[in-house]
Amino acid sequence: MTVGTAPRRIFDADLPTLSYSPDESPAEVYPRFQAAQRQAPVAIGPIGPEVLSYHLVRSVLRDDRFQIPPGIVLQAQGVTSGPLWDKVVNSLLCVEGETHRRLRGLCSKAFTPRTVARLHEAMVGVMNDLVDEVVDAGRCDVVADLARPYPVPIICALLGAPREDWQQFSSWADDIFKAFSFTADIRQLEPVVMRAWLELDDYVDDMVAHRRHNLTDDLLSDLIRAEDDGDRLDAAELRMLAGGLLLAGTDTTRNQVAASVQVLCEHPDQWELLRAHPDLAMQAVEETMRHSPIAGGTLRLVVDDVELGGYIFPAGTMVLVNTAAANRDPTVYDNPDRVDITREGAPAILTFGGGVHYCLGANLARREIAEALNVLTARLRNPRRAGPAPWKPVVSLSGPLTLPIEFD
Repeated sequence: MTVGTAPRRIFDADLPTLSYSPDESPAEVYPRFQAAQRQAPVAIGPIGPEVLSYHLVRSVLRDDRFQIPPGIVLQAQGVTSGPLWDKVVNSLLCVEGETHRRLRGLCSKAFTPRTVARLHEAMVGVMNDLVDEVVDAGRCDVVADLARPYPVPIICALLGAPREDWQQFSSWADDIFKAFSFTADIRQLEPVVMRAWLELDDYVDDMVAHRRHNLTDDLLSDLIRAEDDGDRLDAAELRMLAGGLLLAGTDTTRNQVAASVQVLCEHPDQWELLRAHPDLAMQAVEETMRHSPIAGGTLRLVVDDVELGGYIFPAGTMVLVNTAAANRDPTVYDNPDRVDITREGAPAILTFGGGVHYCLGANLARREIAEALNVLTARLRNPRRAGPAPWKPVVSLSGPLTLPIEFD
């Protein structure tokens, strides 16, 4: 937009168009993102306006007139009521306004740097145990053997669940997460999802009842302790938050660990650099998530007419906030397609969102991935791809379906 130009409705602004199919991977679609981004900060994509530039994406994420559409995955399949709908729309991810502010404020009192720091040994121990299983073979599938089993034991340690229950938590997470997939048949899977979710609820209720009389050094105890001007979380809220942490921290971490490992394997100089300088681990996380994020965007619903960036977004418009494109905006990142774990002076990636819905577990996720990368670069020499590594579609939570590697 030129200086002095009157704002135009987003649908009348002669914007570039973007097209991609539901089965295309991020790597296949990235060139189209970049071509559209060179023309304008917004394009018209398959579902409507798609915000592409770093600065406009950041502005939308911080603007409460752009809200998360409640239960959008369920709505897409015609589910707008019932037990599963109630579960999803009352989660911390979907609630807005004062309810969201209150819950997040109480959670933030428990989700502190100390919470993350006390999980260091668990993170390192779990990944070392997984590497022990494959190191003698000289080859493995990063997805199946390392990334997939990694996060659930850590979430369990975070909540204070015993080691013998890790596999049960993993099974619950797998089943419940089906409710958040655009590619799943929700109506057919709803009984499976609800059975797993209710079993998890019962388990958490038992944990809460026990913790109230035996507070320990874990997040669930910290959530029970959390207080804000006399306000505390009730049993239903504790249940919702504990279950939400399991869901939010499982598939995302699994997929990003595999994606970050793939990036470093395909840039062996960066693998060796991290091996020699493990203090670069957090920068390696930031750079690999910038270059190859497994979450490429988020949907927002415009609740009031909004003038932003020289455009008018009408109320009721569904907007895709394309954080993947923003993370490679050439006006913000020098040589954005290059992978450089020593990159300096760049702004924070937008993969974790922004504003009131900025990911509550972002620091935990970063630390989990960093510890995994440090263990892997220290123990696996000269890793290289040993076969195809197809990715899941860009329209869902992406990441490698499989990542076979060989190593010395």
